[in-house]
Amino acid sequence: MDLIVIIGRGAVGKMTVGQELMKITDFRLFHNHMMIEPVIEVFGRFQADVIAKLREDVIDEFLKTEYQGMIFTIMWAFDMQSDWDYVKSITDKFEATGGTVYYVELVADRAVRIERNKTENRLRNKASKRDIAVSEDRMIREETKYRLVSNEGEIPFEHYIKIDNTNLEPDVVARMIKEHFDLPGKSKTELLKRVKLEPVRDEELQMMYEMQIESFMPLYEKYHDDGSPAIESFERVKARALRPNRKYFFIVMDGARVGAVNLGHNDPDEKKVSFISPIFILPRYQNRGIGYAAIQKSFAMFPDVKCWKLETILQEKLNCHLYEKCGFVRVGEEKPVNDAMTLIDYELNL
Repeated sequence: MDLIVIIGRGAVGKMTVGQELMKITDFRLFHNHMMIEPVIEVFGRFQADVIAKLREDVIDEFLKTEYQGMIFTIMWAFDMQSDWDYVKSITDKFEATGGTVYYVELVADRAVRIERNKTENRLRNKASKRDIAVSEDRMIREETKYRLVSNEGEIPFEHYIKIDNTNLEPDVVARMIKEHFDLPGKSKTELLKRVKLEPVRDEELQMMYEMQIESFMPLYEKYHDDGSPAIESFERVKARALRPNRKYFFIVMDGARVGAVNLGHNDPDEKKVSFISPIFILPRYQNRGIGYAAIQKSFAMFPDVKCWKLETILQEKLNCHLYEKCGFVRVGEEKPVNDAMTLIDYELNL
């Protein structure tokens, strides 16, 4: 398993860059304060030995997972041998698995870091920083007491990069790191583990219906088609849900309902042909690969189905690309709806 160590002075952006890097890779973020804050909350003060023990337990358990790796953040005092030893104790665990350790050092001007010390994201994740005056004074004291920026050539590791992120947004820095080390993007396996299909109960149909309207309304405003699910009546949705051979499922990612899909057969006696109609993802969750994961979950849920069918809009190239990536192929004739919109059929035979 691989490890990315993000190094830097206080408020340089280690956690925030790690958050952005986690979005575009199969690495999970374990930032410095994830153990610091609970310990301070319980003990009322910083307890280094307890924090170190908790970190070690988390890392040991994480090494048993199937993720590509971990993003670990630390403020490294380069003039303290104990810090070199501590980092080595962590990196040794990952290298023992055959993994690679990548080192990213962030540097930024003090004035910028003082402003970053006040950001909402930082204060939300780090309760001990919420007294801004104390936090700022502590930050300045730490960087005058310890040498928190490496000297030229001091870090001997093969996979190392120093980035001045004074004027760079966190997502830009994350992409720089990913490209510099040629890190793999999010794996399909990781996404599939996060996405589930949960049956929609009768009392939840109204909620699902409102999600359907929100999801399809942008397409309706674009094409103004009379058959759009955005203007479908609740009675029709309810009637579809009551059919014994069809079923609505919420698409759930990380515990949040992000969309829904209806699966089933038009013919109650036909169990080997199934339709995906409709499937939708709420706009704020689109373009994250969730639709792909939901379709794969659908296949797994109905292993006896040998032919899957669906219908989509020819002009929506991203939707067509999604279905083709899932293995669907176009069949039949194009079906013009109006001057702007044409429907096409897709099938997947297993």
